[in-house]
Amino acid sequence: MTLSDRTKRLRDDLVDGQRRALARAITLVESTRPHDREQAGELLGSLAEATGGAMRIGLSGTPGVGKSTFIESFGMKLIGQGRRVAVLAVDPSSTVAGGAILGDKTRMERLVRERDAFIRPSPSGGELGGVARRTREAILLCEAAGFDTVLVETVGVGQSETAVAQMTDMFLLLLAPAGGDELQGVKRGVMELADVVVINKADGALKDAAARTRADYASALRLFRARDGEAEGYPLALTASALEEEGLDGVWEALVRLDEGRHASGLHDRRRRAQALQWFEAALDSNLMAAFRARTDLRGLRAEVEAGTLTPDAAAQAAVGRFIAARE
Repeated sequence: MTLSDRTKRLRDDLVDGQRRALARAITLVESTRPHDREQAGELLGSLAEATGGAMRIGLSGTPGVGKSTFIESFGMKLIGQGRRVAVLAVDPSSTVAGGAILGDKTRMERLVRERDAFIRPSPSGGELGGVARRTREAILLCEAAGFDTVLVETVGVGQSETAVAQMTDMFLLLLAPAGGDELQGVKRGVMELADVVVINKADGALKDAAARTRADYASALRLFRARDGEAEGYPLALTASALEEEGLDGVWEALVRLDEGRHASGLHDRRRRAQALQWFEAALDSNLMAAFRARTDLRGLRAEVEAGTLTPDAAAQAAVGRFIAARE
């Protein structure tokens, strides 16, 4: 592939580990401008051999569970062990104005100052699954920049907060102690995907409650221990205090043990291949929809649907019919 001078400079700076280059590259892949999309594809294609080596960890949690505090303490712990940590934090976009607060970076004051850390908040842009539209590409860029651990923080737990498991190696679910009906409130789909459940805030007056909550979840997680090729004992439940930085070593050891087991059994490679196919299908759907909208006049059909003279389903069928006819 022959790269443009601009793309080559960006690639070289990125592979050299320059954080500003990484930030520019992520901005590029998040852009919807046709020229930027073309350059982003060129850049990603040139980085194929430099990606794939990081441990990718998805992280979600119930509101108020302390995700940002946990990520900062956990990230500092990993940096202390000589690892380089990238955090891709996804904030919900407003359904009215379309904007997002993007406050995760300001809540991780210690981590943001570390040379071996990179924090990138991105708006979800209305995407389901708790991740941003270009999170997959951002993971690859972080790997190309030399980060060996990538944490993907979702917007929170809900019915659709499962897409992160389709782009990471492990899924960490944070819950609060003494959550009452939380066990029933957390969606079954999220529980089925969680590899490690961490009861955070296990300190002070909540320490005993956290231990009881962990026991409850440990019992419930036994229902999900029939995964093909999975390491024995997973998924599992642990307690931790991000505020007091206790239990974090145990969480990391559990993730490492799981990762090593999956590599040994071949499950890691099978998951990565399956994720690549899921990414292809998602990209195909996105590109087809973009081409459809760019080449099909929907104004008349929208007016009929709004007026009630045509059902939404019939209008959609008519639109697809027009698109197909125009291509023949």
